[in-house]
Parts: sequence; structure tokens; C-alpha cells
Amino acid sequence: MQIIYEDNHLIIVSKTCHEIVQGDKTGDEPLPETLKRFIKERDNKPGNVFLGVTHRLDRPTTGVVIFAKTSKALERMNRMFASGEVHKTYWAIVENVWKSEETGVRNAPPMEADLKHWLIRNEKQNRSYAYDSLEAAMRRAPQKECKEARLHYKVINTTPRYALLEVQLFTGRHHQIRCQLSHIGLSIKGDLKYGAPRSNPDGGISLHSRKTNFIHPVSKEEVTVIAPVPDDTLWKAIEV
Repeated sequence: MQIIYEDNHLIIVSKTCHEIVQGDKTGDEPLPETLKRFIKERDNKPGNVFLGVTHRLDRPTTGVVIFAKTSKALERMNRMFASGEVHKTYWAIVENVWKSEETGVRNAPPMEADLKHWLIRNEKQNRSYAYDSLEAAMRRAPQKECKEARLHYKVINTTPRYALLEVQLFTGRHHQIRCQLSHIGLSIKGDLKYGAPRSNPDGGISLHSRKTNFIHPVSKEEVTVIAPVPDDTLWKAIEV
């Protein structure tokens, strides 16, 4: 965990793939508890520390996570996330399938595209499935369980083996980026759940919440935060 922004109302951190935003069956301490203890000790606070979770980030994903230090900020940030006023940019590393002339691979997806699918979440498997149309999704589940998912991606850098995608989210669905990219043949490096051939050494996946920008819920000033990429050889080599 690295603090990348803080004021009286918000604290924003860049989390690692080993940290969790909300408690789970592992029993590991979630980030809010770690941060509350840190703030209490740092600021020598006599009472309880308030810290609200404004959004989630999957455990194996790294990068920007925003917490609210006041109830006013929490309420307003929740509304902003719900109305799409918080803009998040992700980076993802996938296999470089665009070397078709060298590798013989055909039918690679576009290097830049808008994706729209209908997602169905399977709670037992803790994964989502993407379908190209609502009709196709409804053959698998009731309409109320079929969620529209939209994103934009583009290739912003490559190595001989891997490509770095920049992803803009327009909806916030369960495992959305992982599921939609996998559906078009672009499994994120290390993401075994969505088709990657092998895991990453650190147990995470190569999906990073790189940048978030929004209007501050109290000061009304524009805030832009950027999370440094993980301390990893491939990330350092491919970042732009």
C-alpha cells in the first residue's frame, strides 16, 4: 500500500495484489482497517477513525483505491460513482496477438475498439460470463441478471511477446475488464480464471488501475491521481 493522495476528506492509495479492499474468507486484514490503524497512530487520534469504502478493486488487481475520511465525502463519492462522474483508466498486459505476419496468428481483434457485451455473474464460481447480445444472455439467465457492460480499449505499447492496453470503463460490472477482454481472446496475463495459460509469480494478475480523475466532493476542484506500476520487470519494460 502506498498513499498517493490525501486531504481532510479523502485518502487514496495504490494497493498491491496481496491487499484486499473488503474482508473475505481468507481472514486477511482489509485495507480500511490497516489505514484506520495507520491514521490513528500517525495523527495520535484518541477515538475511532472513520474510513468509508467508496468502491472495490479485485484482490489480484493493483492500483488506485479511494477511501473517504468523512461521512459527507463518502455519501457524495458514492453518488458520483453511481452516476459515472468518477473516471477510471486501467492498464492491462495481454499476449501480443497482433504480430500476425510473424506468428501466423489470424483474426486478431482491432488494436482499438469499443466493447459492448451482456454479462452474467455466477456467484458460486465468482466469475462472470460475457454474451454478444441480450438475447444470447437471456438464454442463460433471466433478463434482470443480464447486465450491460461497456468499455473502450487501445494498444498503447508492445514488446515482442506482450501488449499493453489502456482501458476506459463506462460501466462497473463484476470482473468486467477481465471478462470482456477474455471474451475477445485477450486474457490478461496471470488471470487463470479468465483463460491465461499460467499464473504470475506474485499470484496477482497484470491489471492495474492506473489513473482516476473526478471533481472533489467537497472542494469541487479537479483531482487526478496516478498509481505507479507494480515493481515488476515486465511492467517497468512496457509502461509508457
